[in-house]
Amino acid sequence: MRLPGVLTEAELEPLREVFERFKRGEIPVPGRDFCDMAGGYRLAAEEFAVLNVMLPRLYLPEFRDNLYERRAAAIARQLAGTELVLDYDQLLAKRPGAEDASFAWHQDLAYWPLTPDPFTVTCWLALDNADEDNGCLRFVAGSHAEERLRRHRPLHADREESHTLVAEVDEARDRIVAAPVRRGDVLAFRERILHGSGGNRSAASWRRAYVVAFRTADTVARERALGFTHSHNDSAGARAAVAAMRPDTSL
Repeated sequence: MRLPGVLTEAELEPLREVFERFKRGEIPVPGRDFCDMAGGYRLAAEEFAVLNVMLPRLYLPEFRDNLYERRAAAIARQLAGTELVLDYDQLLAKRPGAEDASFAWHQDLAYWPLTPDPFTVTCWLALDNADEDNGCLRFVAGSHAEERLRRHRPLHADREESHTLVAEVDEARDRIVAAPVRRGDVLAFRERILHGSGGNRSAASWRRAYVVAFRTADTVARERALGFTHSHNDSAGARAAVAAMRPDTSL
């Protein structure tokens, strides 16, 4: 679902300023929570194709309860018909002129442990205009209604090299729908929808996005009880436990 004009230009500017502080490394983010989602954990920041900051509100507490968080929470509540809580947040940026700045096809639920109620509303805010030239999101139409998750595999040799998973998508048979947006627009989607994005072919402009995801308080509590925090610094043991609990996808 595309929601146009959720934030104005003036309302976006403070979010962009914080994003740039993270991007420049002025706000310390330890370990793998500052990484490249297209490459691997071992790359230097200047080599990142898809810059990823996990849990920015953890590393910059004053970022919490910002205007976008509050508006996204209201969107999630209206879509769910009940109160949801913020599960995690994430900043993503595609380097300009980077054909390899693609985000692999995936279903968000494949990354997470099984819980009785997986219902999720993810709100994806465009901080810049996004189109097919600079790598807007693309979705597989109808995939949210499929009975089983698609098979997923690690992007690289294993998940100690990269957090990223890749789902099985046949672009010749699956119906792919591009979702271009203007800055300030929000894309809201569920946990099972297959999505990904292409590289950034634009010469000079980053493509930046700010993601917040909402789930029930019970689901978040169950995740945390399993030791799962959405941090890429979670232990290998915790990730292996998630894989063991999910027989319908290869993690």
